[in-house]
Amino acid sequence: QEQLVESGGGLVQAGDSLRLSCAASGHTGASVSMAWFRQAPGKEREFVAAITWSAGTTYYADSVKGRFTISRDNAKDTMNLQMNSLKPEDTAVYYCASTPSVWGNYYSPHFYSHWGQGTQVTVSS
Repeated sequence: QEQLVESGGGLVQAGDSLRLSCAASGHTGASVSMAWFRQAPGKEREFVAAITWSAGTTYYADSVKGRFTISRDNAKDTMNLQMNSLKPEDTAVYYCASTPSVWGNYYSPHFYSHWGQGTQVTVSS
């Protein structure tokens, strides 16, 4: 059973940067496709970014495009999310997700079979 553990969240001011990490352990063959989602209080979980196994293809939500960068290191079984120019509306719990699937809707949470517990990101104005 694969486990995903997020780290790197915290409290920052608008315009600051944060780098989130997701470490996979266990059956890491399940992490073919990986993604970040976020959920703010009272809102549904929303897609942030996704990356394929080879890291040759990345996907971003329009709201973070140009500010966030997703990357992965398969040798270390880690995935990262570099977040720059943070805004108060980026405040949420950020979740790491993975799936052994290659083809599917990367933007949908239903595509992913494994989830981390989440890390809180708070951006003050």
